[in-house]
Amino acid sequence: MNAVFELSGVTKNFGGVRAVSDMSFSIPEGQLAGLMGPNGAGKTTIFNLVTGVYDPDEGSILFRGENLVPLKTYSIVHRGIARTFQNLRLFQRSSVLENVMTAAQQHVPYSFIEGMTHLGRWRAKERDIRKKSMELLDRVGLADRANQAAGTLPYGHQRRLEIARALALDPKLLLLDEPAAGMNAEEVVSLNTLIQAIHRDFKLTILVIEHHMDLIMEICPHIVCMNFGAKIAEGTPEEIQNHPEVLKAYLGEEEEE
Repeated sequence: MNAVFELSGVTKNFGGVRAVSDMSFSIPEGQLAGLMGPNGAGKTTIFNLVTGVYDPDEGSILFRGENLVPLKTYSIVHRGIARTFQNLRLFQRSSVLENVMTAAQQHVPYSFIEGMTHLGRWRAKERDIRKKSMELLDRVGLADRANQAAGTLPYGHQRRLEIARALALDPKLLLLDEPAAGMNAEEVVSLNTLIQAIHRDFKLTILVIEHHMDLIMEICPHIVCMNFGAKIAEGTPEEIQNHPEVLKAYLGEEEEE
């Protein structure tokens, strides 16, 4: 299968600390893949490099054959990459619906003047955006909370809202940064079902960062495991959970002599 996304020899240093070291892996079109590792392994730094928050010191990051390294974040978003964040980045005082509509407006063709005056194409496009945003909220189970302030949602619902907002950008590659962080076991099971349904119905390529073993192992047929910024294993869930380096670094188990 052709790779839609590929890291090749990516390295990132912060002062004397090597956060990512010679990282290489690829994701075929339409795959649901996982990136796992203990806290501090460098997982979120990978997402920050992919989305232009940081520039790598070495290596290339390809999306559909184009190197993303020289591009700014907004250009990367327009090429079809969206993400959620480990620490929630919602507009807390805005409504749930407004949070999603803000993202959906990124691809709207009306002009600045039309937006300021609410004339021309603005009214029709605004109706389209609202309809699309409500459909996305329905998909993540939040349609009945559309008018509620985002900051007053239960924590698990705020996670779902972040996913809906990312989907409003019409991505081809969706990056989920620890979507189950802070959730209880029941919420994680529900989230698993949601991510699998989004992957199937939206026909997306998805890369999930998690340290929740249960989530990654259940929904991701292909997993990359890293520690101290470097890849230590890659393969199926069965291969990963039995890999000696994973047992040693991620699960805290020592290899047998």
